[in-house]
Amino acid sequence: MFRIPPYHYLHVLDQTTNVTRLETGPQTFVKKDNEMVLSNTEKMVVVPPRHFCVISNPAMTDENKQVLLDNLGQVRLHHAEDEVRLQQVPFPLYPGEEIKVKITLLTVVPALSALRLKVTRDFTDEDNQQRRAGDEMLFEGPCTYIPRKEIEVIGQHKAIIIKPNTAVKLRATRETTDKNGVNRVAGEEWMVKKNGSYLPGVYEEVVVTCTAYFLTDKTAVHVAATQTFTDEKGRQRKSGEEYLITVDDMEAFIPGVYENVIETKGITTLTNRQYCIIVNPVGANGKPQLGAKKLVKGEKSFFLQPGELLENGVQDIFILGENEGIVLKALEAHKDTFANPPVDRKPGDNWMLTGPLEYIPPVEVIVLSTRKAFPLHQNEGIYVRNTNTGKVGAVVGKTYMLQEDEELWEKQLPLIVKTLLSSESHTAADKHYAKEWKNPNKENVQDDTVGDTWDGTKVVTFQVPHNAAVQLYDYKSKMSRVVFGPDLVMLGPDEQFTQLSLSAGNPKKPNMWKAIALWLSPIFTSDVITVETSDHARLQLDLQYNRHFEIEDLTNQVEASKLFCVGDFVGDLCKAMASRIRGAVSSITFDDFHKNSAKIIEVAVFGMNPETRKVRERIKFPANNFVVTSVDIKSVEPVDQRTRDSLLKSVTLAIEITTQSQEAAARREAERHEQESQGKLERQRIEDEATSEKARKKLLALQAESAAIESTGQAKAEAFSRAEAARIEAEAAVQEAKLKAQAHKIETEAELKRMNAAREADIKFALEQNNLEVEKAEKMAKIETDKFNKMVTVLGTKTIQAMASGPQDHQVKMLQSLGLSSTLITDGRTPINLLNTAGGLLGNLNLPQ
Repeated sequence: MFRIPPYHYLHVLDQTTNVTRLETGPQTFVKKDNEMVLSNTEKMVVVPPRHFCVISNPAMTDENKQVLLDNLGQVRLHHAEDEVRLQQVPFPLYPGEEIKVKITLLTVVPALSALRLKVTRDFTDEDNQQRRAGDEMLFEGPCTYIPRKEIEVIGQHKAIIIKPNTAVKLRATRETTDKNGVNRVAGEEWMVKKNGSYLPGVYEEVVVTCTAYFLTDKTAVHVAATQTFTDEKGRQRKSGEEYLITVDDMEAFIPGVYENVIETKGITTLTNRQYCIIVNPVGANGKPQLGAKKLVKGEKSFFLQPGELLENGVQDIFILGENEGIVLKALEAHKDTFANPPVDRKPGDNWMLTGPLEYIPPVEVIVLSTRKAFPLHQNEGIYVRNTNTGKVGAVVGKTYMLQEDEELWEKQLPLIVKTLLSSESHTAADKHYAKEWKNPNKENVQDDTVGDTWDGTKVVTFQVPHNAAVQLYDYKSKMSRVVFGPDLVMLGPDEQFTQLSLSAGNPKKPNMWKAIALWLSPIFTSDVITVETSDHARLQLDLQYNRHFEIEDLTNQVEASKLFCVGDFVGDLCKAMASRIRGAVSSITFDDFHKNSAKIIEVAVFGMNPETRKVRERIKFPANNFVVTSVDIKSVEPVDQRTRDSLLKSVTLAIEITTQSQEAAARREAERHEQESQGKLERQRIEDEATSEKARKKLLALQAESAAIESTGQAKAEAFSRAEAARIEAEAAVQEAKLKAQAHKIETEAELKRMNAAREADIKFALEQNNLEVEKAEKMAKIETDKFNKMVTVLGTKTIQAMASGPQDHQVKMLQSLGLSSTLITDGRTPINLLNTAGGLLGNLNLPQ
């Protein structure tokens, strides 16, 4: 029994007819034996206002909304169908009905928005308009959307707000009619520029939102047409055409559907001192004249049309002063009206204009370079090269401007020469303040500062110091000249300085100094040499030579050129002098040299005059007029330690004699101070002994205590060590026993394996031997059997029978001849069973009747 309250229901299955029916309340339902309640009591579906639900497999109803039953009383259903139910009285779910969409609030579409709907099956709407499956539509607000089973919601659209100076580009996704009633085909694009809200249609999609370009008198927009169309001004634009939109056309430009903005261009402004050349100018037909050029002079402002370019940008006109010029070149034939009278120019002609003047080159002419006169002092100059002939010359001491066929020529000099010329120090040889030079072959040295500041187009000048000389060599004429100072040297285009590579240092090392000027006045050259006396004493001599160059006629170039004949005259001088001094010192003893070193070295250097038997005052080298006037010994130092010790002894001997007397007086004073000191020392010693005894007492006590501690610790250490030794020995014995047991086990296992292997080998051998013997016996038996069969076959059965019964027949016959019926022959040792013997012997004799 089931009590069904009001607005409740349950489903009952009649198991006899297999029909399910609906029972609604209020009632008390008594279930029969053949009935079954399929579910508990459920509440009816209540759809509140502004809500809906979707029922799947709804029951069929007639015109009066009564449920239809079939012949068996089962409720008829619309299978695979849906039904949208809005607000109504509570209703039950008939057997087979299901809630597909629970009770849901109806969708309210606000203003400026819409729902995008899609038709899932064909139907005819309330306006008697046929809808096809796949169609899409918009449900615009403000309104409440009531769903249908033939329509599904696929999205929501919001209106676009089109602000001033903005526009929206739309594209049709299929054939449709826009809001203005214009038919659109699929893929077509159009612009909506009307301010306000715009809700795109169901087959319209927003491509982009465009913002207007604001045009002024100084800005313009370069636009290209993507296909042929007619613009807002009614002008037809061809596909690919490029044009310019300026403020004269409109103040704000929004590109159309078929317009593409390439760039925003600024205005080009020329002053009255400027000009420009436009390449590919736009002609009267509005088309670019490709390859043409146009000259525009200021004052003027204009926009460059599409396709036009500025050659070298905006340029200033050429304003030439009195000492300035400009070199021009004709690119094509034309009449030069700037000249007076006019001149016909041919392509490739070069000419120059000099100031003062103002000049704007026409399009047929290019400016190669500008020239400015060089104001040159009488000691300044520049190198000039003629581009037609290649001839190089030097212009010195006047204001000069290069002609159109001339250019500056840069003279090439070695890096060391540039360094010496750029150095602020003196460049004459042998001066201690000359700039040190580093060999570029040994060290990678690069003077970048010299290369940055050096100007090779200026005439190279060098101030030759007083008492100095410089040699110049002309590679073109193969001639050289020597200039003596003080003077100013100016190099010609083909001249180079003669470099001097001199030895330097103590002792001298070659190629240490580089110079371009040769010092002539007296100067000292120092050197350090090592000599050896006849008693093998090695000495190091520090010498200085006073030398100079001697030349009588400075105007004689032959004599002057001898100064530079010897490249390293310093090194040659030091080598020659060192050789002479070594030879002279090697023939005398150390004592003689120590006493007469100055005389010996002067004789070795200058030699003796054979006439006067005196030392010469100087020595001259005629190859380069090099003269040495004196030699100075700065120091003599022994190289060997023994020689240095002997020299010290001789020096200190005199010092010892002088100091002996002072030592005696000092000794007496020292003895007196010593006695006083001894008395004080003795007293201090006694006091120290008393203090030491006290300290010794404490020391003995501490020693006794430490001895006791030491003995105790030693005993403990010995006991511990003995116990540790015993433990180690025991562990060693245990380890030894384990190892022996393991060794014995290994030996036993090895012996067992060996014995097993031997037994297995013996057994295998015996088995194989037995098999061989059995095989042999079988084969022998087979042979004997075959032999016997063959013998029997050969002899025959009758022969064998006769041979077998022959002796017995003979014996029978012999006994019959003796009258014996039977006989028994025995050896007397074999027992004979005589039971029934008589019967056997006598047999069953049948006596004749």
